[in-house]
Amino acid sequence: MMNSYKRTFVIISILLSAALSGTSVFSQENQTDPVQQSADTLNAKIEKVQSDLNFLKKLKISGYVQAQWQWADSNGIGSAFSGGPFPPNTNNRFMVRRGYVKLTYSGKLSKFVVQIDATEKGVRLKDAYVNLKDPWMEMFTIQAGVFNRPFGFEVGYSSSKRESPERARITQSLFPQERDLGVMLTIQPNKESGFHFFRLNAALVNGNGIALDTDSKKDFIGQLGINKSTSNDKFRYAVGVSYYNGGVFQDTKYIYNMFTYDDGSTKGFMVDSTASNLGEYAKREYFGVDAQLSLDWDIGVTSLRGEYLWGSQPGVAKLNISPAGRIIPLIGVSDTYNRSFNGAYVYLIQNILHSRHEIVIKYDFLDPNTKVKGREIIAETTVNDKTIQTSLGIGDIRYSTWGFGYNVGILSNLKLMVFYEFVMNEETAISGYSNDVEDDVFTLRAQFKF
Repeated sequence: MMNSYKRTFVIISILLSAALSGTSVFSQENQTDPVQQSADTLNAKIEKVQSDLNFLKKLKISGYVQAQWQWADSNGIGSAFSGGPFPPNTNNRFMVRRGYVKLTYSGKLSKFVVQIDATEKGVRLKDAYVNLKDPWMEMFTIQAGVFNRPFGFEVGYSSSKRESPERARITQSLFPQERDLGVMLTIQPNKESGFHFFRLNAALVNGNGIALDTDSKKDFIGQLGINKSTSNDKFRYAVGVSYYNGGVFQDTKYIYNMFTYDDGSTKGFMVDSTASNLGEYAKREYFGVDAQLSLDWDIGVTSLRGEYLWGSQPGVAKLNISPAGRIIPLIGVSDTYNRSFNGAYVYLIQNILHSRHEIVIKYDFLDPNTKVKGREIIAETTVNDKTIQTSLGIGDIRYSTWGFGYNVGILSNLKLMVFYEFVMNEETAISGYSNDVEDDVFTLRAQFKF
């Protein structure tokens, strides 16, 4: 009987053990394998890292800082064309001329750019635009936001690459801040095409630079250019033509146009005070041609570039520059002065024996009012025994500048610039400008680029 119980107990124990063993196996089959789980986690992390790397490859952070010391001929020179006017009672200064930080995100057919300028004067927006290329021919590009005006060469030539401290006076006068807010269409055949050297830009912009729009009128800018080189890149050349058509809002009814008086020789402004002038637009029209040549030969790379501009520019009494450069809060509401202008610049850059050293010679001029010159520029005169107020002034004086410089790349991302500008105004009959004003400027600049 006892043996029967034992046999029964053993059988039950075996069955229970088998049942428990089956349950354990079944349970393991429904649980995740620890090794497999670790592999899946690792793969997920790798995919996340790969995704982050792909994003970072498309995102580029760049910029540069230009720290400089300047010396001027005399205290408090008022020129805005050498980095801004000098403070009163000061003929030398330290300053951060530019402190740019640029973020660029580049996709296959798109680009997004934001750039700021941080200096001792504050932080300002420089660029903020989106760039989209057509996916079929990759020949048409639409760009919208704040970007360089597509006119000539110097406007869009980066300040980090430029061989002189500042752009020419003519460029700064017509295109202060270089940028504007608007939309642009670019037509350029893709790199595989035999016509990639051809480029056409057409833009509609506010016309006020990087500032809020103040009127309903939009300005048109057109640019056509070619850029070619020999098969070994020893010789490069580029030529272009540009056109600007826009207007400047007339704040008052008083519009001044150039006029020749009865004696046939005296010139000055004649005011038109028709009531309907208020709220209309003064004609703003520029023409430009530019060319660049580069030759790589035994003595180094020789570069020659130049640009000539002319047209009509609505200004104010003392300034003949575009709206964004007028410092409107200081001037306030102002009458309109219509002037014909011309100007140009020429650079000669000689690299020394393919080294990091180069010398620069630059000449530029701006004649803001081509209808008068020299001693013809007088504020008050007598015609037929009558005293005439000509309304001519410092906004009508021609300037020319000779610049001589030396640049050296100390490191791959560090450049030193030494530059002296001889600034010459024409001798006029305006008080303070009967002789050349002492306003030459010397600049010593260090640029760090990243």
